Amino acid sequence: LRWSPWGRPGVKALVTAGVFVTTLWNLRFFLNHSKGSGEDSKRREPLVILVWEWPSKQVPNVSTDVCRELYGITGCRLTTERQLLHQADVVVFPHSRLQSGQDRLPKERLPGQNWVWVSLESPSNTRALAEWNQTFNWVMTYRQDSDIFIPYGKLVSNQSATMNIPAKTNLVSWVISNYHRTQKRTEVYKNLSRYLHVNIYGKANNKPLCKDCLLQTISKSKFYLAFENSIHRDYITEKLWRNSLLAGTVPVVLGPPRANYEQFVPADSFIHVNDFGSLEELATFLKTMNSSRYQQYFAWQRRFSVKLYTDWRERICTICTAYPRLPHGRLYPDLQSWFNS
Repeated sequence: LRWSPWGRPGVKALVTAGVFVTTLWNLRFFLNHSKGSGEDSKRREPLVILVWEWPSKQVPNVSTDVCRELYGITGCRLTTERQLLHQADVVVFPHSRLQSGQDRLPKERLPGQNWVWVSLESPSNTRALAEWNQTFNWVMTYRQDSDIFIPYGKLVSNQSATMNIPAKTNLVSWVISNYHRTQKRTEVYKNLSRYLHVNIYGKANNKPLCKDCLLQTISKSKFYLAFENSIHRDYITEKLWRNSLLAGTVPVVLGPPRANYEQFVPADSFIHVNDFGSLEELATFLKTMNSSRYQQYFAWQRRFSVKLYTDWRERICTICTAYPRLPHGRLYPDLQSWFNS
């Protein structure tokens, strides 16, 4: 008789169990490998962002991988080619380019495709929102509570920053293109100008400044009237970021409350109109400020630099960065109510 281990029940059961476990392990490895390959493959596919109409009149070339090349954002493809609608993961609709009525929108929305409403204007300067109910999945605005937040600018930490205050030759300046009597800023300017002289530039005063002249001209003023055209939460525009902070002058702001500004910039970097009981008090404060007090308004320069957001390509590329955390399948039932809140 030939001896065989299968004749011993304990050993036979052990070997059978070993074969079974080995088979399960191999099957688990195969399934996980297949699943992982699918996920990796999907992740390697770029997110396709179709801009239905470009927000500005001049449409840049986005045929290359601009998000990676310009801003280091990978896995993101921008396109303006409408024939790629059926491949698009996200479709972007700037409000400034939306025609009245929905007949200019795509006729259908793919399952899983998300539509984004984009605006950098304030509610006071945004019309015809009521017809866009139940249309957009995400909003992309200057508001901090937007799905995709696109501020006009921000302060970025800069370890090598130094304080630099340009030479001053006048007290206050203001650049204004659209002067409307009904705006709050017009009323404030008229009353403030009773107590001090304001150097006014821009189309409204027939003194337009060329692009390269703007900062150079403003920088010669100690203070700049960073007056917003309308007052809304988070509506803090290039009047603060570019015309004031970047130019090297102290902003005198008219806009949302001081606490809102302090969410964006240090409390000692600006002067708020509402800090004073009257415009005469504000004028006196500006005219009598000594050199040491004035320099304190530039302390932020030792820690930060100003970053402006001026390129729509950069703004739209940020959709890819935000995409993984955004809610999918939700529609804004009342866009106008949200924006006016």
